[in-house]
Amino acid sequence: MAKPMPTISKKDISSLRSTLEYLKEAGELLSSDVEIDPHLELAAIQKRLDGGPPILFENVKGYPNARLANNIYASAERIAHLFGVEEPRKFKFKAVEAIRQPLPPIEVRDAPCQEVVITKNIDVWPVIPMISHATTDPGRTLGAGNTVVRGKYFWGGSHIGYNRMNFRGPDFSSFQISPGSHMDQIATHWYRKGPIPMTINIGVPPACTMMAGAGFTYVILPRGCDELGVAGALQGFPVEVVKARTQDAWAIANAEYVIEGYLDTTEKVWESPLAEKEGAQGKFPFHPEWAGYMGKAYRTYKFQATAITHRTQKPIYYGLIVHGMDDHYIDVSMREACFLELAERIVPGLCIDTNIPMGMTDWGGAIFQFQKRRARDEGLHRNILSAALSISLGMRLAIAVDEDIDIYNMEDVLWALATRVNPKEDIMTVCEGGFGQTFQPAERSSAGEQQWTQTNIRFSGGMGIDATRPFVHKDAFERARYEIGLVDLKKWFTPEQIERARASQEGYAKWMAERGI
Repeated sequence: MAKPMPTISKKDISSLRSTLEYLKEAGELLSSDVEIDPHLELAAIQKRLDGGPPILFENVKGYPNARLANNIYASAERIAHLFGVEEPRKFKFKAVEAIRQPLPPIEVRDAPCQEVVITKNIDVWPVIPMISHATTDPGRTLGAGNTVVRGKYFWGGSHIGYNRMNFRGPDFSSFQISPGSHMDQIATHWYRKGPIPMTINIGVPPACTMMAGAGFTYVILPRGCDELGVAGALQGFPVEVVKARTQDAWAIANAEYVIEGYLDTTEKVWESPLAEKEGAQGKFPFHPEWAGYMGKAYRTYKFQATAITHRTQKPIYYGLIVHGMDDHYIDVSMREACFLELAERIVPGLCIDTNIPMGMTDWGGAIFQFQKRRARDEGLHRNILSAALSISLGMRLAIAVDEDIDIYNMEDVLWALATRVNPKEDIMTVCEGGFGQTFQPAERSSAGEQQWTQTNIRFSGGMGIDATRPFVHKDAFERARYEIGLVDLKKWFTPEQIERARASQEGYAKWMAERGI
């Protein structure tokens, strides 16, 4: 259960900095004014404190008018507090309602993100404190930017997402696009039809961050949808956007930094100097990836910057690491909601919850909890597993369990796998031979001259595991239960003895003891 927040002043999550102020007043923020180097140090500290408190650094080496932050989203409880949800596991249900009833963005003329505007002699390096993750990175890269495309270039809707970038010059960058993603759809449609205007937004409001991670569920969030509108519904008020100064594009008004520019589909840029020198794609390391492996460098479309705008007073760069709890909850919170909505559209009322634990590597899998209501529900849950594995490129694992299994306790899920799965009948391979994701090592290979089309990649398939009991044999799978409510341990032991005894209980045994199963 979520811990109650202390009584403090009114919560304001309309921007990153107001959110950090709220967390500071709540006593959650860990801050430091000791100088930090964006090269390796920030990423290393976040990993050391992975899953811990939000972090803010006031003194950034080489950037006297900048701050670094991360770890805000490393806790499901903290996310629930920010969005007014009492129980963290219920966040996805609020998110489903936001998906169904978006609040369109409001266009404003003046915005904090444009207090400083740079349109001449553009050089991102002395302005934006990009970070490096590992020694195998080709220097400092920009993985924290949220790409925004709105209007006719996104079929009348709004898109927000992540695209890793490496500025190979002062004003141009590589621009990685995940195959099948919204940006891939945009680039494919506008390929060689002229520049694609966009903005790269850094340090955005929490609701925008959550939406930016909701990738690869495009049956629920199709092209032309209003992702910024979903973010608005999630936070309870519209997201404010402002017209870019140099492009036919829109920026998030309350962002800390914005890089305006366009995607050039007629030019290619290498992601790393070493890859460029050798002329080899998919070989040299570049930027960690969501599956927990080191990424590989490719040759991508070119992003050309035409302006940099930012707040006047110490703008904040949100430099999160990859494959950490901060990144995890950003990637899965809305994704769980999308899978829940997918299941509801296929068979209303059958799926009652979804969960993506860290071990399923963000976009790699999901657990679905079903409550079969009658014999003819049998088999419909498999349709949902198959659909989930089919619509999400690169998804490798979907597990179905019953309502008596705790989908947030992996040992209980393993118990269901060990006692309810018939290996001959309950393990399905879906999409074998289809298209995979370049960011799963099993699917990754060099693109050669094909440049991101990756037609040589064939998906080894997603695995669906049905760990539900047959409805007609439900009684045979009744869990053994002990009558713990009949006994009061104080009758036999002192409070001190009980406390010591309970302290010695661990893991799954303690979980079962509390439930009498």
